Amino acid sequence: MTNIGEFNAGHGSEAIGLRKLKAVHWNLETPRLYEEALARGEAKLARGGALVATTGNQTGRSPKDKFVVRDASTENEVWWENNGAITPEQFDTLLKDFLSHAEGRELFAQDLYGGADPAHRVQARVFTEFAWHSLFIRNLLIRPDHEALSAYVPNLTIIDLPSFEAQPHRHGCRSKTVIAMDFSRKIVLIGGTAYAGEMKKSVFTYLNYRLPGAGVMPMHCSANVGLDAEGGSALFFGLSGTGKTTLSNDSSRMLLGDDEHGWSKDGIFNFEGGCYAKTIRLSRNAEPEIYATTERFGTVMENVVIDPETRVPDFDDASLTENTRCAYPLDFIANASTTGRAGHPKNIVMLTCDAFGVMPPIAKLTGAEAMYHFLSGYTAKVAGTERGLTGPEATFSTCFGAPFMPRHPSVYGNLLRDLIAHHEADCWLVNTGWTGGGVGTGRRMPIRVTRRLLAAALDGTLSKGQFRRDPFFGFAVPTSVPGVEQHVLSPVDTWNNKAAFAETATRLVSMFQENFKRFAAHVDADVRAAEPVTVIAA
Repeated sequence: MTNIGEFNAGHGSEAIGLRKLKAVHWNLETPRLYEEALARGEAKLARGGALVATTGNQTGRSPKDKFVVRDASTENEVWWENNGAITPEQFDTLLKDFLSHAEGRELFAQDLYGGADPAHRVQARVFTEFAWHSLFIRNLLIRPDHEALSAYVPNLTIIDLPSFEAQPHRHGCRSKTVIAMDFSRKIVLIGGTAYAGEMKKSVFTYLNYRLPGAGVMPMHCSANVGLDAEGGSALFFGLSGTGKTTLSNDSSRMLLGDDEHGWSKDGIFNFEGGCYAKTIRLSRNAEPEIYATTERFGTVMENVVIDPETRVPDFDDASLTENTRCAYPLDFIANASTTGRAGHPKNIVMLTCDAFGVMPPIAKLTGAEAMYHFLSGYTAKVAGTERGLTGPEATFSTCFGAPFMPRHPSVYGNLLRDLIAHHEADCWLVNTGWTGGGVGTGRRMPIRVTRRLLAAALDGTLSKGQFRRDPFFGFAVPTSVPGVEQHVLSPVDTWNNKAAFAETATRLVSMFQENFKRFAAHVDADVRAAEPVTVIAA
């Protein structure tokens, strides 16, 4: 077997059981990975220098094909209502078959960190079948100094083989696609899908399992920091498509990261070394920082359609998927943090994409309300982020990231509530969804409005203003914000049919109430009291 590149010769691919490989390409940097991906026909080159790859049938995550080994250590720790289970014996068979499938192949390996805080990071070694996958995960996680590679020993190993097809009757899974995680042995196996996002989400899921035991809150959120001492840091919770990446990319603030962070006794820290931004309908004018990354050497674009002659990307073309993406190193953003770490946040923002169009563009939450809405995780799934989803769909995804939550939501909710109370952070619920009606009749909240509201919240001026109590949801809504039209702050005023608004809002309140029944026994009375209760008749 040929080993190419820098790695720890005393802890190579054989440590995980890989044998009879043709070659392993270790820790190749961007130019070499470009050469390999292009030579193998895995990807194309876009104008400006980005690498463009397609993922076939799977253009989003496959949450129903994700499984955790159910053993003595996980039996009472994992939230099994939300996580598929396989036996240790089924995982053993799957691992054996993965290793056999890899024989005779060339693999790419990257030794990386998940977590900017050395006290809480995971050392993740990622083996991939595709060179472009190796570049993707190299962009998304944190790259060690070159000198550290010769002594690197992983404590999490991921093997990603898209050409492997799982067998449900043999491996205990659901289809030919499988994402199997053994928390005890610290191994992740990904097969039957070329969607690169499964790799980074596997690291996030592992940290979600491990960190709460150390008193660290793992969060599906983006984060940024004020440029002056008074600016403070801010967290932006939300599912894919709600605006985490877009809204945290603010030229007036320093970007910490766009998707996954931890909050410890020492402050917040990014899990990643890059960003994974949606590009569908990406605009140079509306999102100049993200747009610029699509014209740089080193960026990986996923399922973006490019002109066959000019190689110019068409970000309006959703013929492959709505879930088009670009993955780039964090330092491609001019105002990005070089450390990935910041102090305790002054503001917590929960982004929701309201498909019904009845929630206000911003509301101020108490600590109990914040925990209620964090556990509820109301939003709308956006087309393409999951297989089989073709249009926006109202949903409740607890902790704004249910697919990545191995433990019960109350574990994360209680951690977050205690941190918010201890550090006296202001909490906000922001609707980036629809106004003037639901999907099909209303319109998406203008991004300029959301940016103005957030600017007022983060600089502290909004919390000092006047508020009204929302008659349906109970939280505090500002009565006026400079630069924002008055009627936008009152959703009912954006609807032509007021009776239809009241009926829709009442129905959404009922959905909140029904959804929260599964958490009621796990929270204190003040959180239960934060539940929306309609106080006017429809």
